[in-house]
Amino acid sequence: MYAYKITGQKKLQGSVEIQGAKNAVLPIMAAALLTDEPVELTNISYLSDVKVLSRLLESLGMKIEALPNKLILRADTISSTHADYEFVSKMRGSFWVLGPLLGRFHEAEVSLPGGCAIGTRPVDLYLVALREMGADIKVENGYVKAKGRLRGNEIFFPRVSVGATHNTIMSAVLSEGTTVIHNPALEPEVIDLLNVLVKMGAKIEGIGTKVLTVHGVEKLHGCTHKIVPDRIESATFAAAAALTHGQILMKNTNLNLMNAVADALRISGVVFEQRGSDLWVDASKASLTATPITTCEYPGFPTDAQALLTSVLALSKGESLVEERIFENRFMHIPELQRMGAQVKILTNQSVLITGVESLSGTTVMSSDLRGGVGLVLAALAAKGETIVKRIYHIDRGYFQLEEKLKALGADIERIHLDD
Repeated sequence: MYAYKITGQKKLQGSVEIQGAKNAVLPIMAAALLTDEPVELTNISYLSDVKVLSRLLESLGMKIEALPNKLILRADTISSTHADYEFVSKMRGSFWVLGPLLGRFHEAEVSLPGGCAIGTRPVDLYLVALREMGADIKVENGYVKAKGRLRGNEIFFPRVSVGATHNTIMSAVLSEGTTVIHNPALEPEVIDLLNVLVKMGAKIEGIGTKVLTVHGVEKLHGCTHKIVPDRIESATFAAAAALTHGQILMKNTNLNLMNAVADALRISGVVFEQRGSDLWVDASKASLTATPITTCEYPGFPTDAQALLTSVLALSKGESLVEERIFENRFMHIPELQRMGAQVKILTNQSVLITGVESLSGTTVMSSDLRGGVGLVLAALAAKGETIVKRIYHIDRGYFQLEEKLKALGADIERIHLDD
């Protein structure tokens, strides 16, 4: 088992390259199933999630060429529409193959998903939408079995769901007639998928609005696309700058992708400046100050950044109420943060009250999920002494060579092997 060993209180300075967004590349890889022509994706980092989905797609018959910073996907020889539990149980994003398989081949058998244990993330909205488009769906022995030629319909989502939006859109682009989707997700990663589908020949109206209209087409073609920058990785390094009073130039990212996080950090005096395609973050004169955080759908404060800011607020003067409105079990990192000396009162399973302390102390902590694990890494960067962060395989799902990037900025961090 691998872990991070971190000696804190090192000021971070320098530049860092921001990777393409994990939450964009995964559904776009799945969308390559919709055409028999090559789809070329750039700005790729080979995260463990990307590798898992690649193996799943290859098990279906897709040919994938992995080049530096680039993937070329060819789905002209698909031989199976069965997505096995072995892959889907490891990563929830694997479930996104359901929509493309059903849309193009009119059948799919996909295992119910796994992923981080941050709360229930049901697939009911996906399945309701597909049934309303004419699919015959059964859930048997842990698998969703779907068949049928899809027809356009009017779809109303009672709550915003990124996954349901992805799957429904990818199902609709090759359907008969017109599909109107009300209350879709508006995250930049969703918009990136829609832009790719349009490049492939899909007819989609209302991109970026709360009503999407999809006119089904008979066939899609290949395309080349650069994945949108990862706004959560950008938020991670912005929080790292704040915690260490550092100065970081984040290459290949845009402030508009993370306005809600930047607004929260500006209260503490963190300065953001867009410089062409790069973002300058200056926290050298920051004075960490309490601020309330409530997660909600985009463009609100992202749930994936909640654990990152929780670590900042643990060292911010005053009291901060943090409310989690997206998932009901996303404070599993709090007991570990408390072990480092954070003063956090758990009010409910979806709200905590943080009273800032002057310093945190290094100790051994354990990651329970991807974002909570990175929150602990951030806390360790600011803590006195040495911290061991265990179970970092969670972190590898969403960050590529995180320790190397932090080390290049001046952090004292190394990946070590521990006995299981």
